[in-house]
Amino acid sequence: MATAAATSASEPEAESTAGPKADGEEDEVKAARTRRKVLSRAVAAATYKTMGPGWDQQEEGVSESDGDEYAMASSAESSPGEYEWEYDEEEEKNQLEIERLEEQLSINVYDYNCHVDLIRLLRLEGELTKVRMARQKMSEIFPLTEELWLEWLHDEISMAQDGLDREHVYDLFEKAVKDYICPNIWLEYGQYSVGGIGQKGGLEKVRSVFERALSSVGLHMTKGLALWEAYREFESAIVEAARVSTCGCLRTGWGCLYMEATFAEYEEWSEDPVPESVIQNYNKALQQLEKYKPYEEALLQAEAPRLSEYQAYIDFEMKIGDPARIQLIFERALVENCLVPDLWIRYSQYLDRQLKVKDLVLSVHNRAVRNCPWTVALWSRYLLAMERHGVDHQVISVTFEKALNAGFIQATDYVEIWQAYLDYLRRRVDFKQDSSKELEELRAAFTRALEYLKQEVEERFNESGDPSCVIMQNWARIEARLCNNMQKARELWDSIMTRGNAKYANMWLEYYNLERAHGDTQHCRKALHRAVQCTSDYPEHVCEVLLTMERTEGSLEDWDIAVQKTETRLARVNEQRMKAAEKEAALVQQEEEKAEQRKRARAEKKALKKKKKTRGPEKRGADEDDEKEWGDDEEEQPSKRRRVENSIPAAGETQNVEVAAGLAGKCATVDVEPPSKQKEKAASLKRDMPKVLHDSSKDSITVFVSNLPYSMQEPDVKLRPLFEACGEVVQIRPIFSNRGDFRGYCYVEFKEEKSALQALEMDRKSVEGRPMFVSPCVDKSKNPDFKVFRYSTSLEKHKLFISGLPFSCTKEELEEICKAHGTVKDLRLVTNRAGKPKGLAYVEYENESQASQAVMKMDGMTIKENVIKVAISNPPQRKVPEKPETRKAAGGPMLLPQTYGARGKGRTQLSLLPRALQRPSAAAPQAENGPAAAPAVAAPAATEAPKMSNADFAKLFLRK
Repeated sequence: MATAAATSASEPEAESTAGPKADGEEDEVKAARTRRKVLSRAVAAATYKTMGPGWDQQEEGVSESDGDEYAMASSAESSPGEYEWEYDEEEEKNQLEIERLEEQLSINVYDYNCHVDLIRLLRLEGELTKVRMARQKMSEIFPLTEELWLEWLHDEISMAQDGLDREHVYDLFEKAVKDYICPNIWLEYGQYSVGGIGQKGGLEKVRSVFERALSSVGLHMTKGLALWEAYREFESAIVEAARVSTCGCLRTGWGCLYMEATFAEYEEWSEDPVPESVIQNYNKALQQLEKYKPYEEALLQAEAPRLSEYQAYIDFEMKIGDPARIQLIFERALVENCLVPDLWIRYSQYLDRQLKVKDLVLSVHNRAVRNCPWTVALWSRYLLAMERHGVDHQVISVTFEKALNAGFIQATDYVEIWQAYLDYLRRRVDFKQDSSKELEELRAAFTRALEYLKQEVEERFNESGDPSCVIMQNWARIEARLCNNMQKARELWDSIMTRGNAKYANMWLEYYNLERAHGDTQHCRKALHRAVQCTSDYPEHVCEVLLTMERTEGSLEDWDIAVQKTETRLARVNEQRMKAAEKEAALVQQEEEKAEQRKRARAEKKALKKKKKTRGPEKRGADEDDEKEWGDDEEEQPSKRRRVENSIPAAGETQNVEVAAGLAGKCATVDVEPPSKQKEKAASLKRDMPKVLHDSSKDSITVFVSNLPYSMQEPDVKLRPLFEACGEVVQIRPIFSNRGDFRGYCYVEFKEEKSALQALEMDRKSVEGRPMFVSPCVDKSKNPDFKVFRYSTSLEKHKLFISGLPFSCTKEELEEICKAHGTVKDLRLVTNRAGKPKGLAYVEYENESQASQAVMKMDGMTIKENVIKVAISNPPQRKVPEKPETRKAAGGPMLLPQTYGARGKGRTQLSLLPRALQRPSAAAPQAENGPAAAPAVAAPAATEAPKMSNADFAKLFLRK
């Protein structure tokens, strides 16, 4: 039953503050008049309806033209289509999908998207009874959004016929306003209640609904005005002199972005002068409005979900301390951020500590766990709030069972919820009695908790979640301190130690302290003797505690036994530590020997390489004696020349080779000359090759393309059609090596900047079997902080990281698997530079709840005989290169960066000066902690080493 007031309520919040002289004043006046007419007609029709039969259909606002249009629409819908078989096929497809969704919900009832899809299909098929049941089941598990509630309410209103149906709709409205505080739902509620004004108690019902709506959302800065106007129009239609209701918003002094227009309208409408109290409240509200305006304007300008803006608004309201406004701003924030657990925790904490109203507190806690059931902190707070407000024990137990079925993400979450419930049961027990029903229930709960953690949690997470046996320790303390049952406490501690805790000294000391407080000396001594034998982390501490106890309480015999045991144990521990140290030292020595061997091997390899280099014919040129000293006799040269001469092709062939090399754009050379001349020619070719110049002023219209196949022939010709789809290409500049080989990257220059931006979307596109990398063209020397990596490296709770995938798994296959657990927004298979899959993938869902459900269902799944691992995406932080300013010591000179190659420290960073030529420098002055710092300016060397020829170097290398 939507009216013009609903239209005004659903207007976007992007409207600016309207004053009494705003440009849209005439439109507002027209809209107000239209609302008056509609409400007046509805009230008059309902009143006339109660006077007896015979009322006309047109009194209800339904014209004959409307009826004709409806009849035409009905006839059009009922007429058989020309392609009726297509509708039958679509209907059959929908039915199969409905059956699939129902089966999936029978397996996992917490699948939110599955509920929504099922309701949509049932509504599309016209299954009214089934869609009502589906909505009911979903509302029992999840709070429905404003859109889902309005859709449900409109469907039920259209089917309502008699008084019983109207009561059913009223019940739905009551459920709807409890899920979220939404002005639009309250407005619909008030307008629908106007239609029942003719029934018994109808007038009181309407006023009650509007009063509750105003107390709930009347302080809403942007949408509260619609409710005030609807209530005012209703009262104006019933009572002509309803001045109290028409100026209610002004009397209460509430702040609204449109209150100036309301006050101006009230002045124009009122026959009497405006009361002084109303003016005072109005002025006070205006002052308050100035404080709220920055926060409201920030909300209007930001995009949903606007969490940071809402948090700033909440902080401001918390400082002022008005409970009604604090509650309202929390509710407004939760409408858009209902899946943020921290926001629910803060809201419930405020209610628990400040308002302490039972119905309000429990309602918020209930909504919190329904929105974020995977958050254990919300369930624990809910149990505490229920206990705090005296809720029946049976209700608390049922709530706890719901928490166990909520599907927590970590094993420790189950330990936490069990601890909260066991603490509650312990507080119910009267330990003054030897036996009671509550005590037996507590012990049964402890037993069930241990079994649950062992059977359910360990099987699911492959870990206990409680390695230190905290629950069992609490049980042992309760038995010892409150029940005086040390026998049961000792049994529990025996079980704790058998679960891998006997090696820890702190566990034994905890047990010793319990025996010390509630047991006897004999059991204390027994516990410490066992601790001395079993402890492996801090045996000295346990031995010291044992000797201290025997020194104060034990006999001479006890002392001797304790000393003997501690000395034997410590001697064994020291022996084990020495063996471990020797083993570690041996491993270190082996590593050092291996490193030394690798170092010698590299040195030998380097010396051999240098020998081979210096023995070449291009190094000869000093004199004949030097050549003979290297072992290059003249007899070898003719054979080399003969091989070269035999490899010379015919004149025609040589010309063809040169022509082919020129056409291919490569510097092809034929081995027809001695090596020395070949090197000279290669050097000249390197100098003569034109360099690819890049104009940095055109970076905005240029993209850098890399990871292309090295074997690509004529890359500019092959890449041009690919990039012309983005816009006009001015030039493609491929990069070649000195030998003319394509290096796998190029620059693509466009005519317009938008074409370059569109080309960036072609990143990772496959070209000849390799993913092509397309990135912005940026001069990294001027922008050292520029990063091309476009994926987040922080924790993303709505995104999953999947590993262990088979290499044959395609994107479509994985997406089909992931769709069963939620709406997949993006899916990315990780590949190497050659485009080959690495067995990894990132899957992005709509929200955190879907991602958490997918982790629980998919982790450990088998895909093509591969067991995959699924976790929330939390990649390691990428290493940021150290900036030059960080290397500058305090008050000292800036240290030059130490540059290494792609494979670490290269051989070129070693000193190539032979030891024989190195001049021993003067001894460096020693400081207290090592060599003193060198002077700022080093003195020039007194004598310089004479320049040496290649032959001199050869003699030095061969000298023994």
